[in-house]
Amino acid sequence: MATKRSAGILLYRHRDDGETEFLLVHPGGPYWTKRDDGAWSIPKGGIEADEDSRAAALRELDEELGSAAPDLEPSELIDLGSIRQRAGKVVDAWAARGDFDPTRLDSNTFEMEWPPKSGREVEFPEVDRADWFDLDVARQKLLPAQGEFLDRLLAYLGKSAGG
Repeated sequence: MATKRSAGILLYRHRDDGETEFLLVHPGGPYWTKRDDGAWSIPKGGIEADEDSRAAALRELDEELGSAAPDLEPSELIDLGSIRQRAGKVVDAWAARGDFDPTRLDSNTFEMEWPPKSGREVEFPEVDRADWFDLDVARQKLLPAQGEFLDRLLAYLGKSAGG
């Protein structure tokens, strides 16, 4: 069985006080409802067959955030490399400076049987929340393996991993 791969984009912005903030998304669906710390992610999703990873990351940003997603060019993306999450999925990531209003979130949806074995199909958003977090809170919220993307972006920006 082939390794599952995803691609995503870590958006960042600088506040007036010089601090960097990171946009993270919370997965939708019933399994994630009560999970918070360690459950958030960069906006990401699966790479389609014969799709370039960078193109997949841009597509997934649009799908997960909706029409208010920033319009980015591939040349604007900072390559953050790949990580392997606990379940084995490999995630390729890029970063880009941009802005997004979380109140304008309009994520794609998916259907699943809920409750299990009920025979009832229910529609859920892929992402149910998005928000900007400073470094310390972003580390707390992110899936543990994705914290490496914060470190790589900060190194690129010339800041220490501690903030």
